[in-house]
Amino acid sequence: MKTLSIAALFVVAAAASAEVKTQRVEYRQGDTVLEGYLAYDDSKTGKRPGVLIVHDWDGLTAYEEGRARQLAQMGYVAFCADIYGKGVRPKSPQENGAQAGKYRNDPTLFRARLQSGLDRLKGFEQVNATKTAAMGYCFGGGGVLELARSGADVNGVISFHGSLAPRTPSEATNIKSKVLAVHAAQDPAVPREAMNAFLDEMKEGKIDYQLVVYNLNVHAFTVPGPQYDRRADERSWAELDRFLSELFA
Repeated sequence: MKTLSIAALFVVAAAASAEVKTQRVEYRQGDTVLEGYLAYDDSKTGKRPGVLIVHDWDGLTAYEEGRARQLAQMGYVAFCADIYGKGVRPKSPQENGAQAGKYRNDPTLFRARLQSGLDRLKGFEQVNATKTAAMGYCFGGGGVLELARSGADVNGVISFHGSLAPRTPSEATNIKSKVLAVHAAQDPAVPREAMNAFLDEMKEGKIDYQLVVYNLNVHAFTVPGPQYDRRADERSWAELDRFLSELFA
């Protein structure tokens, strides 16, 4: 479960900018109503790159919303996707696992929810639909890799401590985007074999990718809590900044 003791630092800093406008946005995937979160700098004019944020296993929370405001301050339009559905917000590790497992075990549904978020992002009037990226944390980090493997029309994806191994290695040729993965070297949730499978996938697909690995033996190093590592969090955000700057140059 996330707490806000550390996250509040960047949430407060992001909120200090009066130009950052936010709103909750309903959209649909099939018959399911979803509720995402939009953030952008209202002082800017014209279309700009858009970044989709895919949440961790505990659903869309203040953590992802804070990251969206950070991205808005950097000049992007950020949209937090809702994979689980409006009002579906797990409240315990058991509920988190049940919800995440539903989508991990049904990649077709998972990809449909991811694609619906990307489509909604591209539909905002502030977004240049030809310049988009998708980023995610843990469950969402694996999710954005799934989005890329589906052949989605997105310029780049960024996985923060997500699951890495592909379900179907042959799908590597579907990937159209550049890839950045930031990861803990001894992540207990992602075996070394999974990292090797990811590397083989990138090689097979001839993907323009970057894998940045920190010498840590934790999983969610960017998320406030017992596994949080400030230095790795700051370094990984700097990697994101560089990646997006190059992607949308």
